[in-house]
Amino acid sequence: MNSPVRSLLKPILNNAVPLIFIAISAVAIPLSGFSASYLIQELLIRIGRNSFLILSLLIPIMAGMGLNFGMVLGAMAGQIGLILVSDWAIVGIPGVLLAMMIGTPIAVLLGLLCGHVLNRAKGQEMVTSYILGFFINGIYQLFVLYFMGWIIPIGNPSLVLSRGYGIRNAVSLLGVRGVLDNLIPLSFTLPFFSGTVKVPVATFLVIAVFCVFVVWFRRTKLGQDMRAIGQDMAVADSAGIPVNRTRVIAIVISTVLACYGQIIFLQNMGTLNTYNSHDQAGMFSIAALLIGGASVSRAGIANVFVGVVLFHLMFIVAPMAGKNLMGQAQIGEYFRVFVSYGIIAIALVLHAWKRNRDRAEARRSLRGPAGAGKEGA
Repeated sequence: MNSPVRSLLKPILNNAVPLIFIAISAVAIPLSGFSASYLIQELLIRIGRNSFLILSLLIPIMAGMGLNFGMVLGAMAGQIGLILVSDWAIVGIPGVLLAMMIGTPIAVLLGLLCGHVLNRAKGQEMVTSYILGFFINGIYQLFVLYFMGWIIPIGNPSLVLSRGYGIRNAVSLLGVRGVLDNLIPLSFTLPFFSGTVKVPVATFLVIAVFCVFVVWFRRTKLGQDMRAIGQDMAVADSAGIPVNRTRVIAIVISTVLACYGQIIFLQNMGTLNTYNSHDQAGMFSIAALLIGGASVSRAGIANVFVGVVLFHLMFIVAPMAGKNLMGQAQIGEYFRVFVSYGIIAIALVLHAWKRNRDRAEARRSLRGPAGAGKEGA
C-alpha cells in the first residue's frame, strides 16, 4: 500500500470504534424521538455517575498491564462499605466518606493480592484479572450471603434475609442517595431547547480533581517508572526500576480508585444490587473506555469522556430506537448487551492486529531497501 493511502487510512483505523459509534448514534437519535434537553440531562447524569470508575482503569494501562478487569475487586470493597453504612444508618456526606474509609483497607488488600497474582502471569494480565474477579466474587458472596448477620452483626432487619442472616439482593441506599450529586445544586435552561438541565457540580468537581491527579501522577517518579515499564519491561528492569513492586502499586491504586468510583456510582443510583452491581461496573467501564478510542496499551483522559458520551448515548437511545424501528424495545436491550461484550472482543482483535503489523513493519525496516525489494518481487 502506497504512503498517501496509508497515511489517510491510519487515523481512520486508529479511531474505527469511536467512528462506528458516532455513526450508530447519528442514526439512532432521530429514531428514538428524544428531545435534546432530555438527552443532555441523561448524559450529564451518566458522565457524573460513571467517569470516576472508568478513570480508575488508566493507571494499569500506563504500567503496561492492559485493561484491569480486576477493578471489580475494588467495586466489591465499596459495596461492603455501603452495606455497613446503611446498617449503621449514617446518612449524607458522612455516610459516603465512611463507606470510602471502610472500603479502602479492603481494596488495598485485594489490590495487593491481585498485583502479586498478575506478576506471576506477565503477558496474560487481562485474562488472569478477569478470572481472579470470579474467584474473589465467590468469596464476596460467601461473605455477604452467610457471614453478614451471622458472624458480623447486622442490626437493620430490612437488610437481612428472612432466614436471619445474609444480605438481601436489593439494598436501599436512601440515606446517601444523590448526596454528592445534590451537594452543589445548579440548574439552567437551554437557550435553544425547551427544558431545564440539572448539573451535578460536586460530582464533576471530584472528577476534575481526579483528572488533575492523573496528569500530576504521570509526571512523578512513580508515574515515569510505570510508563517506562509499559513501554518495555525488560529495559525498565535493566534501568533499575523495581518492576514487580511498581506493577503491584499500579493495581492497588486502581483498585482503591475503583472502590471510590463504585460508591459514587451507587450513591447516584440509590440502590445496591448486592450480588451483581460490581460485575456490570467492570464490564461497562472497560467497554466505554474502548469505545472512546483507547486500546489495551494506550488510554488517556479524553478517551474516558468520549467513551462515556458515546457508550451511554447509545444506552439511552437504543431501546426507544429499537421500539420505533422494530416495534420492540427489547431489540435495543439485546443490542446494548451485544455491544458491551462485542466491543471488547473487537478492541482485543484490533490490538493484536496492530501489534503484528507494527512488528512486521519493524522487521521490514531492518531489512532495508534490498529486503523490501525482495519482498515486493
